[in-house]
This record gives sequence, structure tokens and C-alpha cells, in this order.
Amino acid sequence: MQLFDPQAPGQLIPVLNLEESEVQRQMTVCNACRYCEGFCAVFPAMTRRLEFSQADIHYLANLCHNCGACLHACQYAAPHEFEINVPKAMAKVRLDTYAEYAWPQVMGKLYRRNGLTLALASGAGLALFLCLTLLAMGNLFTAMPGGNFYGIFPHNTLALMFGAVFGFAVLALTIGVRRFWRNVSPADAPRQEKTAAVLEATANVAQLKYLDGGHGEGCNNADDQFTQWRRRFHHFTFYGFMLCFAATGVATLYHFLLDWSAPYPVLSLPVMLGITGGLGLLIGPAGLLWLNLRRHPEHGDENQKPMDRGFIALLFLVSASGLALLAFRDTTALGLLLAIHLGLVMAFFLTMPYSKFAHGIFRSAALLKYSIEKRQPNPINAGSD
Repeated sequence: MQLFDPQAPGQLIPVLNLEESEVQRQMTVCNACRYCEGFCAVFPAMTRRLEFSQADIHYLANLCHNCGACLHACQYAAPHEFEINVPKAMAKVRLDTYAEYAWPQVMGKLYRRNGLTLALASGAGLALFLCLTLLAMGNLFTAMPGGNFYGIFPHNTLALMFGAVFGFAVLALTIGVRRFWRNVSPADAPRQEKTAAVLEATANVAQLKYLDGGHGEGCNNADDQFTQWRRRFHHFTFYGFMLCFAATGVATLYHFLLDWSAPYPVLSLPVMLGITGGLGLLIGPAGLLWLNLRRHPEHGDENQKPMDRGFIALLFLVSASGLALLAFRDTTALGLLLAIHLGLVMAFFLTMPYSKFAHGIFRSAALLKYSIEKRQPNPINAGSD
């Protein structure tokens, strides 16, 4: 819903929904208190504002890392009548932003039932590749010489299928985060400031800086005790994914530039990258699922746990099936394991723009805005001069 701005005839201003209004209320209280100012990027960004528009709320919600430090430190948390719970309020708005900026727009509805979406996509992907494997092999349990899975699915067939789906996922995520950026982005900054901001934001993403609780001891998970494990398991997951992506990239270069087709020896670069990344994608998601099951009930939005756990489980299964495929590629289990792995990977690609994966993209954009914004004069101070 939108209304005309009385101070700017012809201009529309968005009307906040219930979740956005709650963030606005809590940020107003927090802006008066400022006890948590040093915890993370949300609170310094908050202090640059006296009022909070919808764009500000979307930005701050995606800047929040849901570490829980502010909740456990807050003197106005329940049972206080103010009932301040910034992690929960921000989490609800984050989901709204994913749905609002999704492309195509109609697909944003998938966030609301993401657990079901992941289950259906996984089932469909598995069924598809099991059927294709049976058709290609005639017998699902037939060994291929040298573990050559291209004897089951030709390279060009797989490249076309997965390339198309992955390309769509990248396009959807790019358009979505571009819409988000246009809505929340600051005024143009000098080029040197933008360069420095990009470098700082990249470092903050790579280090997962704001999962340290603002004091370096980590964030809260189950209780008031600080822990670094959420940050560590995120690192295993993030860098495990990047190593697996690198393995695929190197294998593609081998295939097209060196005319060296898979399967590759265990000690080759693509396989070693894949094994290392695969282990990271076992340790990280397993640890995150363990923490999620023990998470304090007031941290984040309980209704989003199916989405969180579904995405974590899918990452774990993709990695486990890939490592199993490598381990047993010279056996009669090749066809079945290949079908399972490809089905899970296809499900991951299909749901990537409409799953928990999106939070990393939107959060990175919010961190970039923060790095640009902090280099600009504080508008509150400028207004008081």
C-alpha cells in the first residue's frame, strides 16, 4: 500500500506493514537508549537516523546478523513492557524483503512455504535423474569403466541442463538484489570512497565480522554465554561452498581448454578442491543444524526454522552424496549415487534464488551500503550545524 506524500506532490510513500512498523518502533527505542551501539553495524547505522523509512528498515533488517547479543544485553526485553527483541523483529522483515524483491515477483511466495518447496524440488530432482539413469543404463546397478559417469550422462547434456538452471538462478538473484540496492542505496559517493568501501565490505563478508558479537567473543545461541561456533560453522559452510565452486570451475577449464575429461585422479586439483570443499560442507551445515536445534526460542523468527533447516539439510546432502559418489565411482553403485547427487544438486540450483541462500547476497549488499554510508558526513550532525 502507498500514499501520496503531502510534501512532494505526485510522489508516493510506502505504508509500513505490521513487521516493518514493529522494527520502526523498536529502533526508535534503541535510538534513545544506544546501549548496544558497539555490538554490530546495525546500531551505528541506526544512529545516523532520527526517523526510519521503509527503505531504512529493509536496509537495517538485512544488516542484522541475528547474533542475539543485543537481545541478551537489552534492559527493555521481555518481560519489560517495551518487549524489545531486535533479532526477531529484523528476521521477520528480512523474509518480507526476500519475497518483495524476488524475481519473478510471483516466485517470492515460495519463501512463505520454503520447507515444502525444498522437499518438492528435491523429490522432483531425484525422480528425474533416477528415471534418466535407468533409461540411459538399462540397469541402474552397472559399473562404468574407470568410474566414467559421462558414460551415463554425456558432458554436454549435463552442462546444458545445469548451466541453464544455474544461469537462471544467478539472473534471478542479481535482479532481486539490484532492486533491493536501488531502494536502499545511498547518494553517490566519491570514487575513492566507493573503492575503499567495497574492499572493507568484502573483508567483512569474508571474515563474518559481525558474528563476533561486537566484542570478539562471539554471539549468543542458547543462552547468555558467548560462542564462536556459529561463526566457525558459517566459515566452514561458506568456504566449503566456494571450494566446491572452484573445483567445478577448474574441471570446466580442464575439459574445454586442455581437452582433459573427467573422471580425474584423486590427487588432481579439481578432486582435491572438491574433497576439501565437500568436507567443509559436511562440517559446517552439520554444526549449524546442531546450533539451530539448540537456539534460544526468542532468537529470530520461529516460523522460518523450516526454511533454515531445509536449506542446511540440502547443503549437507549435496556434499555427502558427492563424496559418496567419489568414493564408490568404480563400483556398481555409480549409477544410483550419480542420480541421487545430480537430483540434489538440481534441487539446490532450482531453489537457490528462493531459499536461505539469498540471505548472504542481500546481507552483502547491506554491508556494502554500510561501508559507503559510514564514510559520508552524519546527516544528523550536519543538520545541527
